[in-house]
Amino acid sequence: MKKLFHRFISLFKPHWCLAVLVAAYGYLFMRPVMLRAFDYVPNAISSFSSWKETLSVTGLLEIPQFVLGFGLILMAFGLLLRARVAWAFSLLLLFVTGLLSFLSPQEMLNLFLYAVILLILLIAYWRRFDHASLAAGGLFALVSFASLLLYAVFGSLYLGGEFVPPILDMPTAFYFSVVSMSTVGFGDIVPHTATARLFTVSVIVMGITVFATSISAIIGPVIGGNLKRLVKGRISHVMRKNHFIIAGATPLALSVYLGLKQRGDALTVIVPPNVSHEYPPDTDLIIGDPSNAQVLIEAGAAKAKFILALRDDDAENAFIVLAAKEVANANTKTISVVNASKHLQKIKRVQPDMVFSLQLLGSELLVRTLSGEPIDDKLITELFFGNTSSVKDA
Repeated sequence: MKKLFHRFISLFKPHWCLAVLVAAYGYLFMRPVMLRAFDYVPNAISSFSSWKETLSVTGLLEIPQFVLGFGLILMAFGLLLRARVAWAFSLLLLFVTGLLSFLSPQEMLNLFLYAVILLILLIAYWRRFDHASLAAGGLFALVSFASLLLYAVFGSLYLGGEFVPPILDMPTAFYFSVVSMSTVGFGDIVPHTATARLFTVSVIVMGITVFATSISAIIGPVIGGNLKRLVKGRISHVMRKNHFIIAGATPLALSVYLGLKQRGDALTVIVPPNVSHEYPPDTDLIIGDPSNAQVLIEAGAAKAKFILALRDDDAENAFIVLAAKEVANANTKTISVVNASKHLQKIKRVQPDMVFSLQLLGSELLVRTLSGEPIDDKLITELFFGNTSSVKDA
């Protein structure tokens, strides 16, 4: 029963829960606008003679509230992908919506507290969002473009009489908005008053900004640090930060890779030249000597959480640990496998943070099982850390 409970709890990963909470907050933030629109706008529009009159009564300032809430719902999908751009954009949207909720009437105070809690959780789990995702970049571009387009269209309709010729219908407002956002400027619709000119300038400036940031959000993950893999036909979507580095192509290395990948961890694999491997095609793979400091630097050793030396040659594993200690930071842990138990003490001399011997582990577990002796957590820990003294005494 306890095992089933832990397995059930493990399904609720932090980035999944945060994505659901952000989406729920976005819906709650835009819900008042949606309810008013469904109940009031359809009947009200038919009774007004102009778009300006309609927008004045229904509330032009409520449009940004809907856009911000909808943007948070879209960003929730980026959080599911653990995308850093979605995490950053969610922080910005939560800050803006939280501020608006704080300045709004008393009934929105709960939303303000909700936003503060989400901000704290997103900041606390920032390490979970370390992917540079093309999908999240696309969501960012979509939200930015849709928000600006709504602002431009409804603003054009609201100020329609201040243009020459006047903007009196939705198609004309859409046309003028796209032309202004793209900075084409055909000149067939001209702002006639100071207010209309300032509005047009704001659309042009924000249009340039939105297009520039959207392109960088989509193209950035492809170009930044991935040009070499792009030429080779491999594009990695993982930023090398707070990740695991696995050195080797042994069956053990592959099993460890698959186990960590299934748990959603970021991984970089180093395989020596001319060594065959069975890693999946989408693996963040580096071909090079893992005992070379420059190769470890390329793999992001300075920002890695763990460096695992899992080659089938114990001498190579020792050299990998030594090289890792030269380039890794103080928080990076080194782990080495010992293929031959006679080399255990030699591997210990290079002082990895963890040593485990497959031969010692397998033989001790088999002997204790055949003899009917107990196998507890303490024994397993000692075996993995290569502590043979207590094993001999047992």
